[in-house]
Amino acid sequence: MLVPAWINDGSEIPDPFGFGERAVSWLRRLKHPKNPARGHPFQLDPWQERIVRRLYGPRNPDGTRVVRRLVLLLPRGNRKTSLCAALTLLHLMGPERIPGGLVVSAASAHEQARELFQEASLIVENDQRLLKYLSVRDYTSSITFTKQRSRYVAVAADGKVLHGKTPNVVITDELHAWEGSAGRKQWEALDSALVKVPNTLMIVATTAGRGQENLAWQTVDYAMKVQRGEIDDPSTLPVIFAAEKEDDWRSEDLWFAVNPGMAHGYPDLASYRDKARKAILSPADRESFLQYNLNVWLDHSATPFVDMAVYDQGRFAVDLEDLEARQVPCWLGVDLSSNTDLTAVVAAWRDGDDGFAVYPWFFCPEDNLRRRADRDDVPYPAWADEGLIIPTPGNVVDFRAVEDHIREICARFNVREIAFDPHLARNTLNTLLDEGLPAVEMRQGWVTMAPAVKELERAIVGGRFRHGGHPILRWNFDNVAVETDKAGNRMFHKGRSRDRIDGAVACAMAVARAAAGETGVSSYDTFEGDLDDWSFA
Repeated sequence: MLVPAWINDGSEIPDPFGFGERAVSWLRRLKHPKNPARGHPFQLDPWQERIVRRLYGPRNPDGTRVVRRLVLLLPRGNRKTSLCAALTLLHLMGPERIPGGLVVSAASAHEQARELFQEASLIVENDQRLLKYLSVRDYTSSITFTKQRSRYVAVAADGKVLHGKTPNVVITDELHAWEGSAGRKQWEALDSALVKVPNTLMIVATTAGRGQENLAWQTVDYAMKVQRGEIDDPSTLPVIFAAEKEDDWRSEDLWFAVNPGMAHGYPDLASYRDKARKAILSPADRESFLQYNLNVWLDHSATPFVDMAVYDQGRFAVDLEDLEARQVPCWLGVDLSSNTDLTAVVAAWRDGDDGFAVYPWFFCPEDNLRRRADRDDVPYPAWADEGLIIPTPGNVVDFRAVEDHIREICARFNVREIAFDPHLARNTLNTLLDEGLPAVEMRQGWVTMAPAVKELERAIVGGRFRHGGHPILRWNFDNVAVETDKAGNRMFHKGRSRDRIDGAVACAMAVARAAAGETGVSSYDTFEGDLDDWSFA
């Protein structure tokens, strides 16, 4: 599990100017109508107090905050919305206020965005001391401190992008739900605005999400590396409470460790026990429990092909120059695309007695590369700049460019076979055959692909699959959902229409042909089922 050690170790937190103590004292003077205690004091528990002190205590010699970004990853029910609402008021009219300042909270959708606003409004509207100075406007989701012309406003990522504003504080809520181009554009607008003035603050408050090719994972992964000590960045304060996949999710000790509020009565322990009982019998309930209640960052697919943590064990580099120099036998799998998909060419080499090394090449139309990135919510332009994807002229993949690249691969490596699904590849396959290149048909029906998927799964799970950590290939594997027939045969399909799995499909083809090429056993020979039951299309 991953928890910040300093939360409970009693270590001293630097506070040279007393600003940490000042913030804690001011927050303790707030009231919260949901607290049944006499006087309804705002409940700032010790773990929350430590966060506030670490956020506002450490200062540069000029008095500015050392911390410019707080990444708060907490399971549901740990009152992160209440804490963020209190911090909003601290910056709006408390001691961290700036005359004319702007505090912005943002969420994925309008209703989600209003949750933090409503929490802050609840605190204000039930405290005459605050109402004397603050004006709450429900219809604009804003609160104004008129005396100093400072303002707080809640916005949604699916609404108007907040360009042109200069916020001093930005609070992003449930970043894992910020999907598509709208979420990324809003994030870029808010994040870039924070460089306009000094002493700004970004607070990212979220639960765990799915997949790794998304905005939330990029932000959280960086914070995790800071918390582990892999990156030295005093300006980022990571507060990551998360179980990991290898942890015993049924352990109540784990529940308490990753839910810092549980020792103070929230989230409800009895409810956790009930959810855990259901999770034992239901995989769907288990995934929900892991993600939302224990903060386990899950694979993208709800029905994954393999555990991506196991897949990641094969991220050791593939030395193409060595494979070329030794002319190691090579097999290619080619998955040509429709207009919306990627085209993938994957090379597979035998690696040791029963392992495989693979390397992919991806192709995408050059036109509308940014629009495709917005649609699929992945950084196609950045991948192209890094040489991880090959843009081809026009608005569809130019198969001639793919053919040329296959010729280059064949000229460079000892290619024994080039496996194509003939559905879109008939002309390309015939062209390469006419040139004497070893092109073969490999249809993507159950008879062919189920054994190929089994061979690939065997290699990955057995730790015999080396892929070099190629990010697009990983994304493709993370998108794979599986369909299983009554005989236990498995096939790839997309979890969602925008998911791309072309590299995984081409990889299965290449690995299967490499296995058959070395053993002399066709992949058809390992298919379990009645051939008459399955389509060859």
